[in-house]
Amino acid sequence: MAKPDYEQAKAYAARRLASELPRTAYYHSARHTLDDVLPAAARLAKAEGVQGNDLLCLLTAACFHDIGHIEQSENHEKISVRIASEVLPGFGYSPDQIRLISALIMATKVPQHPVTLLEKIIVDADMDSLGRDDFLRVSRALRDELAAAGIHYTDADWYQYQIDFLEAHDYFTQAAHDLRDEGKRRNLVVLHRLLRECRNEK
Repeated sequence: MAKPDYEQAKAYAARRLASELPRTAYYHSARHTLDDVLPAAARLAKAEGVQGNDLLCLLTAACFHDIGHIEQSENHEKISVRIASEVLPGFGYSPDQIRLISALIMATKVPQHPVTLLEKIIVDADMDSLGRDDFLRVSRALRDELAAAGIHYTDADWYQYQIDFLEAHDYFTQAAHDLRDEGKRRNLVVLHRLLRECRNEK
């Protein structure tokens, strides 16, 4: 059986994300998929010892996990699964591989409840920015995307929303805990400081 052409599948997803996402996809952008989630998935997979077919399917799912946003944000995971199921056979993926990729994409739907190691990895990769130094930039992109959709926050409300999210969040893999927990704690300190500053200005 021919090996799936991952590079061509990745290039297909990258082209569509770059050309078809709405201009207001400030957070769910091609950058989020290709520069954030995909490298994070590869990094966590290596740390967790994932190889072979599992790694291939994981990375393919990372490439396609948000492609549904080219049509609409609501239920975009199901649209992502549909698109992946339609195009991946043309890149040599088997039905079993596509079923696994589809399950991994659906695992990223919030609230996430991953069960398998691969599901835990892709969910942690999707939330990698919570523990990174560029968290505030990514957070701003999400706020701008929500504002473009008509969902507006005051500064204080936004910082409280982010604090609540980070405090409720827990990574699922040991690798993500090791890599990002300390950064997430630092980001929470910054958010609490920003919230205090907002409240003191009133």
